[in-house]
Parts: sequence; structure tokens; C-alpha cells
Amino acid sequence: MCAKKVTVLGSTGSIGTQALDVIEKNGYEVVGLSANSSVLELENQVRRFRPPFACMVDERAARALRDALRDTDTKVLAGVDGLCELAAREEADVVLNSVVGMVGLRPTLAAIGAGKPVALANKETLVAGGKLVTEAARAKRVPILPVDSEHSAIFQCLQDRHSARALKKVILTASGGPFFGRGREELEKVSIEDALNHPNWSMGAKITVDSATLMNKGLELIEAAWLFDKTPDEIEIVVHRESVIHSLVEFDDHSVLAQLGVPDMRIPIQYALTYPERLPSPVKELSLTNYPTLHFAKPDIETFTCLKTCIEAARRGGLAPCAISGANEEAVALFLDGKIGFLEIGELVRGAMNTVPRADVYSLEDVLQTDAQARAYVRAQAR
Repeated sequence: MCAKKVTVLGSTGSIGTQALDVIEKNGYEVVGLSANSSVLELENQVRRFRPPFACMVDERAARALRDALRDTDTKVLAGVDGLCELAAREEADVVLNSVVGMVGLRPTLAAIGAGKPVALANKETLVAGGKLVTEAARAKRVPILPVDSEHSAIFQCLQDRHSARALKKVILTASGGPFFGRGREELEKVSIEDALNHPNWSMGAKITVDSATLMNKGLELIEAAWLFDKTPDEIEIVVHRESVIHSLVEFDDHSVLAQLGVPDMRIPIQYALTYPERLPSPVKELSLTNYPTLHFAKPDIETFTCLKTCIEAARRGGLAPCAISGANEEAVALFLDGKIGFLEIGELVRGAMNTVPRADVYSLEDVLQTDAQARAYVRAQAR
């Protein structure tokens, strides 16, 4: 059997680097790599995996990478257009999109348009453009393979088509982040370092802050609605501190199935890349005796207002999820720059959602415009 050929978008981030670990262990071939601006890291990856194509989204970084790789045969693409070209290259059997942020939407559509299966770790793709992406995937008969541990867990529980038809409810588990159990007064003075101190997972800064605000779980609810054709009211969120049960499904007969494993992203990454096969894993086995007690609780949506706003945006539909996604991305960047407080993230996200008119029919241009307007709103309010 020929080795699978993989393009990894966002290869220098947390998911991207773990994906390369999985790819190397399985003997797969890397045919494309991309990063935003991390020239040295991407150069090292190119020299390690020798893909025919690489892309830097930042134009200046692309020029620097071209200079650094003059002694190689790798062609360096640039900008979002270059990212889309890389995603659509014919060499790839599967495109793993682990780009962070709204920039991931267009390359996802480009890969689908080229008939490529997409292993999806970019939340904004489905949050902002879920209708566009799922319709395109159906038209091209291209699978969207979830990489997030929660959506992968649900996906794995639904491999039997009879079970998929009987799906009643999706149950998303949440770690609760570093501030579980705290009230709003305690969150007033949260520092950047506090927000980046996740109890279970090692992730990039933006996603780690999203976990602290529970925005991450709200975005995952919207993703799950698109991936598994469920309404927001058919998706339940449960805080599970140990992150051993990655998510569950409930069927019409009230049977519940769960997928368990140690909290290591290489499990869902590998399943997305090897699907429908399962291969030996680089991850250690789960020993239930190491977790003699598992805890569950309801999320506090009055304290963690980002989650409450996401649920409301999912119910509104249209461009509301796009607005909260763009607003959150901008607000988290301001928080990480020390320009706003932790609780202001949620306030700005809700404010941006309330500026969006209802629109059941929308285009890619509408999505990009709504995203830009939401970001502008956040910047204006934060001055």
C-alpha cells in the first residue's frame, strides 16, 4: 500500500507539530506545509520532511523563507492565496487544517473544491462558514474528518450507520479550564499567565484563553451542530475535569456511548489521518485505575458568558456565529496584549453579536465582511 500523502496547514502550531509526529511514525509523506510567520520553525520542518510546497501567510516571512530554502527544491507560496493554492494541490490525499483563526476558512473551501478530504482542526471554518462548508462538502462528496478531541469522539461513536440514524443527543465534555468554580468577582483580576495555565491540555495561546472563557466549548457546540446535523438544543455540555471521556452520544433508546482515552491530541489526529483504519498509536494506553473518580458538572453560563453567547448565536443562526467568532479572535488578541481585562472578552463578543442583522442566506463575501465588521466593533469599543 502506498504511503498516504498529507498537506498540513498550520504545521508549526500545537496541532500541526503533533500531526507531523503522527505522520512520521506512520510513514506517511508530507507534500505541503504552512505557517503564518514562523520562518525558522517552518524551515526546519521543510528540511526534515522535504515537501514540494510550503507556504507562509505573512508575505515578508515568505520572502525570508525563500531565501533560507534556496538550496532545496521546495517551492514557497505566499499569502492567503498561496495557502488556498497549497490546500488545493493535487499531490495531497488529505489536507489537515490546523490553522488558527478565520484565515482557515478559505483554504478549507479550496481543499473541498479540489475534492480533498479535510481533517479539520480549524474551528472558525465551521463556526463562521458552516453552511457554505457543509454544502460544498456534500456537493463534492468530500468527508470532513474532525480532529478536535470532542468531535472525533462523537464521530467515532457514530461509525455504525444505524446508530447515526438513531442519534438523539450529543454530549460535549469540557475540562472547565483553569477557572472552574470561580465567580465573576474572582475573574476580574485574572492575569494572562493565569488564563494560559490549562490543567489538562497543551495548546496555543488563543485556544487556551478560549478554554479559560469557555468560548472554546461554545464554538465546539456550533461545530457539532454542523458536523452531526443537530440543533443547539440537541447538544448538551458537561464539565468533566479529568478530560478522559472526550464526548458522548445518546440514542433514541437512551443508550449512551462514550469515547475514552488519555488527554493526548495525537489520538484524534491519527484517527482523522488514518480513517477508516486504526493503526498502533504513539500514545500511552488509558488505565482506568489511574482515574478512580470521574467528575461531572453543569457549566456556569452566567459567569462564563462567552458560552452563553455562543449558544444564543447558534440558535439565531445566519451570520451571528461568524460575528462572535471574529469578535472573540480580536478580543483575545487584545487580552493577550494586555489591553483589555479577562471579563471584557465576553462583553465584547456579546456586543458584536447584537450588531448583526438576521441573514439565512449568505455568501463567502458576506461571511468575510461580517468577520471584518465584528473585529472593527471590538477595536472601537476597546479604545
